Amino acid sequence: MRGVVINMHHHGATLRLEDGSIAAVPAAEASVHAEALTRSLQRREPLPFVLEATGRHAVARIALDAPSLAPDANFEERLNAYLKSTEEWAPADRPEPAERHFIRKKRRAAHFEARGKPL
Repeated sequence: MRGVVINMHHHGATLRLEDGSIAAVPAAEASVHAEALTRSLQRREPLPFVLEATGRHAVARIALDAPSLAPDANFEERLNAYLKSTEEWAPADRPEPAERHFIRKKRRAAHFEARGKPL
């Protein structure tokens, strides 16, 4: 559905849809697409929206050329390369960082448990 922005505010934007009804654009959505919404407000230029009619009020999400949400083919390779590069950060003669963390936690817990026991 297409609509024209009629107001922008701190809580998002208000728009009039083609059928004459009013819908709200949430603040998070409005901040991401502020430029397109401002242009629509100034030029009275209609934009494509996806309408979510949940509850009493209609909520609109802008349907512009959104970035593709397809998985990145190189993501796994880049993640593995990053993890390999960080392996050298951990000292070889000491336990892994996560193990050191849990050892410290266990010692601290034992200390507090010993303090709480009556003699």
